[in-house]
Amino acid sequence: MFGDLMGMMGKLQEAQKKVEETKQRLNNVLIDEQSADGLLKVTVTANRQIRTIDINDELLNDKEQLEDYLILTLNKALEKAGAINEAELAAAAKDGMPNIPGMDLFK
Repeated sequence: MFGDLMGMMGKLQEAQKKVEETKQRLNNVLIDEQSADGLLKVTVTANRQIRTIDINDELLNDKEQLEDYLILTLNKALEKAGAINEAELAAAAKDGMPNIPGMDLFK
């Protein structure tokens, strides 16, 4: 019984390590997004960190328009980053989880 428990603990530690490695890797996965007219471009990581914002000079004359562009474009980029992040972390966790009867967490 203790051997099985120790084996499961080892598997859980392995799963945790895979998740941490995946989080680190996702810092290098970049998502580019731009406004429909291309006047604003942003780049975020799959860990939802903003890397770059490129604003066309046209937008600098209208504060309200610039704010709208930033909100819309950043939200689109962060939504894509979140989907990638969740999928990658779930896959990493699932691969390392021990097979515990009755605990089908990742169907």
